[in-house]
Amino acid sequence: MSIAVNGKTIEDKAIAAEAQNHPASGPDEAWEDAAYALAVRELLLQEAHRLGLKADEVRDAEGRLLMPEEALIETLLEQEVVAPRADEAACKRYYQNNRKRFRTPDLFEARHILLPAPPEDEAACRRAAAQAEALIEEITADPSRFAALAKAYSKCPSAEAGGNLGQLQKGQTVPEFETFLFELEEGQLCPVPVKTRFGAHVLLLERRIEGRQLPFEEVAGRISAYLEEASWRRAVAQYIAILAGQADIQGIDMEGAKSPLVQ
Repeated sequence: MSIAVNGKTIEDKAIAAEAQNHPASGPDEAWEDAAYALAVRELLLQEAHRLGLKADEVRDAEGRLLMPEEALIETLLEQEVVAPRADEAACKRYYQNNRKRFRTPDLFEARHILLPAPPEDEAACRRAAAQAEALIEEITADPSRFAALAKAYSKCPSAEAGGNLGQLQKGQTVPEFETFLFELEEGQLCPVPVKTRFGAHVLLLERRIEGRQLPFEEVAGRISAYLEEASWRRAVAQYIAILAGQADIQGIDMEGAKSPLVQ
């Protein structure tokens, strides 16, 4: 069934072209998202023309000049959509309810020795693990040997720095490595080889730097911008839903106004 907004048909070729701008799990989903986006765009353009709006030059957040129709939509939304401002009380409530978001990350200063082994090569993995165990014994007996052994045996570029990985935070290394790293105490050598997709690692945590809670005053501007952006998107969604409810739309369900403009 063809898609039309108040009698204006949206051509399949236009949907196919728009689908390239909508990453999705499959072509059907991309097609649906593209069709929806074009229907919303047509709905807004029709309302702008009905109101007799004209658009001067409009630029986006990066300073790029918008195409005439996009500029007209921006003019419409600026005129017709009103979103509440985020006052200090709302910002403080958000801060108190989301304190973990406003904390600097924990940092971990670590060294390692990488003994590479393809995960599908069981024999190589066993050899790497055995070598790691031998190195752990040697370093346990004389911790000052770690840097020298890293330079001699590690196949990581960090070997040139004695295995020093610098300051790490969550998400910067593979999960299986982090599982051990985050449980070590300062100055502790991991007592067992750390096995990852890259091979076996000898791991030493030199220092743990706890993250700090950022004060409200330091993040108030960021919170205000976030809340106002979220409020604006909700207001736009509501506005589109109202327009959709008043329009004759064929071939697509516009209920809920899940427009890409407001995601």
